[in-house]
Amino acid sequence: MAKYTIDHDRPTCIGCAACEAISPEFWVMSEDGKSDVKGSKVIKEGDEIKQELLDIEEKDFQTNKDAADACPVNCIHILDENKKRII
Repeated sequence: MAKYTIDHDRPTCIGCAACEAISPEFWVMSEDGKSDVKGSKVIKEGDEIKQELLDIEEKDFQTNKDAADACPVNCIHILDENKKRII
């Protein structure tokens, strides 16, 4: 059962690839030079991806926390089961 949600503010991403280097099982670099969350729900505004959401389990928290902590522009957030931002 999902305990957390990754919330990726994709327009803010600068494509540094730290998230993919730290957690390649969840993060991948896209052709446009920004990162994407593998298997996420994509929220678009027109043709632009605005947000990506992915529910994760407790066992996947630390690797994604590390990815969020390494992000230089703070575009990776983790929400708790009540959808409150904890990172």
